[in-house]
Amino acid sequence: MGRFVGIASRANRGQGAILMRLAVMSDSHDRLDHLELALDQVRAGGAGALLFCGDFCAPFSLAAMAGGFEGPIHAVFGNNDGDPFLLSRVAAGHPHVTLHGQLAELELDGCRVALNHYPEIARRLAESGAYDAVFSGHDHRIYQHCIGHCLWANPGEVMGRFGRPTFGWFDTEQRRFEHVDLNPGRTGEIAPA
Repeated sequence: MGRFVGIASRANRGQGAILMRLAVMSDSHDRLDHLELALDQVRAGGAGALLFCGDFCAPFSLAAMAGGFEGPIHAVFGNNDGDPFLLSRVAAGHPHVTLHGQLAELELDGCRVALNHYPEIARRLAESGAYDAVFSGHDHRIYQHCIGHCLWANPGEVMGRFGRPTFGWFDTEQRRFEHVDLNPGRTGEIAPA
C-alpha cells in the first residue's frame, strides 16, 4: 500500500490526551444548506478532523467546507467532481485541507484509515486487512460492515436527494461509527440515524 499520512497519533500526543472523534461525510453535491447544517454539528461535536469521501461537485462546495471547519480536512475525488484542477487550487489555498486524489491513506489517532469514493474499491481495501477503518460514498446509502478487524462504512449523503441527509462520526478509541441524520427542516437539530 501507499504512504500513510499521520496526524494526531497516540504516540506523538502524550499521556492523557483526548482521543479523536472524526466527522465523515460524502456526496454533498453542492447542497450548501445541508453542508452548513453538517458543519454546524461537526464544530459543535468537537471533531478532530473531517474526512470527505468525494462528490463536492463544484469547487465552491470545497471552499465552503474549508471556510466552515478549521481542523484538518482530508478529501478524495468522486465521480461528479467535474473540475479537479480548480478543486486542487481551492484546496491549495487552505493549509488545513488535503485533497488526496482517488485514495487517501491516513493514520489518525493510531488508526489506519482509508478513503475512496467507490464502495466496490472500499470493500476490497477493507478486505486487505491493512486498515482499521475504510470509508466510502457514491451510492448515497448509509451502512457499516465489519470485515475482519476493519470497519467499512458509508456515511450516506449530505445532499439528501435519495434519502435523508446524513453524515457520520467515527470514534477512534472505540472504533465505533455512528450515522447522524441532519433533519434539515428543523433548524440544525439532529438525531442518530
